[in-house]
This record gives sequence, structure tokens and C-alpha cells, in this order.
Amino acid sequence: MRFFSDNAAPACPAVIDAIATANTLDTAYDGDRWSRELDGRFSDLFSTAVRVLWTPSGTSANCLALAALCQPHGAVVCHRDAHINTDEAGAPGFFLLGAKLLLAEGAGAKLTPEAVAAVLDAIRPDVHQVQAHALSITNATEYGLTYTPDEVAALGDLAKANGLGFHMDGARFANAVAHGGADLADLTWRAGVDALSFGFVKNGGMNAEALVFFKPELADATLYRRKRAGLLLSKGRFLAAQILAMLDGDVWRANARAANAGAALLAQAAPARLVYPVEANEVFLRASAAEAASLRALGFDFYDWAPGEIRLVTSWDQSEAAIRPLAAAIAAL
Repeated sequence: MRFFSDNAAPACPAVIDAIATANTLDTAYDGDRWSRELDGRFSDLFSTAVRVLWTPSGTSANCLALAALCQPHGAVVCHRDAHINTDEAGAPGFFLLGAKLLLAEGAGAKLTPEAVAAVLDAIRPDVHQVQAHALSITNATEYGLTYTPDEVAALGDLAKANGLGFHMDGARFANAVAHGGADLADLTWRAGVDALSFGFVKNGGMNAEALVFFKPELADATLYRRKRAGLLLSKGRFLAAQILAMLDGDVWRANARAANAGAALLAQAAPARLVYPVEANEVFLRASAAEAASLRALGFDFYDWAPGEIRLVTSWDQSEAAIRPLAAAIAAL
């Protein structure tokens, strides 16, 4: 009955087992055998040499990535509805020591080269205006839309032409990959992405996210930023172990596919109500206040997203049997 957020889903069994296995004496901080394995495992996954740091939250992963790409006197171009702008309580400005967010438009919180160029073209190249240093996109977006490799590459080309670092907020990166089936390299570093916040918590992790640097040198200063921000956990092996467990046997991909399948089932119940196409594990539906109240009266839990709109989020652990009652209730509205 819970469709409020995938953040509320339980940790998957592989993660719980991995935490128990890691509950042994080892080196502290990030010197343990699990943490030392991350670079190699993700390098294999993305078919290129990367540096990987674990972090305890998506906010910290995003902000540490942006701090590596943007100086305090600069700015990050992002969508107006980007999580870094609307849901991180000013954390980017805090971590970036005052750097600014420049907001672009686009349907479904999705950026295009034209939308980004409109922001960049409005900046005078003089000392009196903040200059853009980085571009940040979210995949899947805050409205559940996904980017294709070609779409990411077009933005990557624009970023490179303007000397911008390129960050991808991948809180639901697994869901985006599961939807399109794109090659991971084509969706990231081959398309120009410099840093990826690879989300695991929403997809069955407990409290571990992976910050992937496709420019490995960016990790050097980030190690100090992570410590300075109080994010270098003394028992970091428990975070690294979670991530490795989800890489083993492609658990991360299987979990995302399951969550996406649940969202697709809900979308089929009332296609005329969809605000946006369903491409990940979020469903945005048109529903009046009375209709939303009627669903809640049946015991279903979800967000009121905007006037006349509700958001439903499916999770890796929800079976078809758990989702069909809500699908039936939506169809009966």
C-alpha cells in the first residue's frame, strides 16, 4: 500500500548479508578491502579507468561531485526542478562555498542543448557576472524521464565547447539504465560525463551511494572535501560492502527492472491520466483532490505533487500482487 517513495523501501537481502559479512575487524575509514575494491569493480563496469568514493547520501554525492567541477566564484547550470535546486536545502551552495545555480527550463525536468545554451548566452563574459563552470542533469529526471546516450552526448558536446564540467545525478540511474538498456559507457563517459552520482539507496541499498569520477584526478581533492564535511565514516567498509553486493550478479539492475515493471503496471491502469510517459519507477497522474482522498481512504500512500497531480513511486520489493490493488483502484476512479 506504500507508494510514497522508494527511499522508504527495505534494504535488499544481498545488502543485509553484505553488512553482516563486513562486520569484522578491518582497516578503518576507506582503507578496508571492500573500499579498495571499488575502483576496479566500477572500472570493469564502465569499461574505463575510474575512481570511486562511497558516500552516505545522494545529497553528499551530488555536492561533492559539483564541488570538484565548480569553483566558489562560478555557477552550475541545472534544470529549475533539479533535485539539487529544489530538495537539498541549499547544500550545493554550502559545499561549493557560495557558487550559484543557474536554472534552465524543459518539459519533465529534462534539459536540451537549446535550453542550456539559452542560459549560457545570457551571461556576459565579464567580471560582473557569475560564469558557468559546470552542467548537471538528472537521469532519470525528477519526473521519471530518461536520457538516451545521444541526448547525453549532445549535452556533453555543449559542455565541452563551453569549458563546463558535466555531472549526472543518478539517484535513479539504475532505473534509467533498466528502461533504455543503454551501454553504461555510452550513457556516461563516452557522452562526456565527468562525474556520476550512482544511486543505490533508492534501489535496495541501506545508506551507501557511489560517486564515480570518469576523470580520476577529480577524486584527489574530493577525498579531503569528504573528510572536511564529516562524511568520511570510520567504518566505511559497511558502505562499500553494500555497493559491491549490489554489483554482484547485477542485483542493482534486477532491482531496477522490478521497480520499473511495477510503475508500468500502474501506468497501464489509466493511460489518459499520465502527466508524463513512464520511463522509470515514478508515475505522475492527474487526479482531483477528491480522487486522491478516495485512494488514501483505501489505504494507499503517495505524494500530492502539484495541484491536480499525484506521484506514485514503486520499489524493487513490490510484487505484482502488491501493485495490482492500486492499479485497480486507479482504473476505477
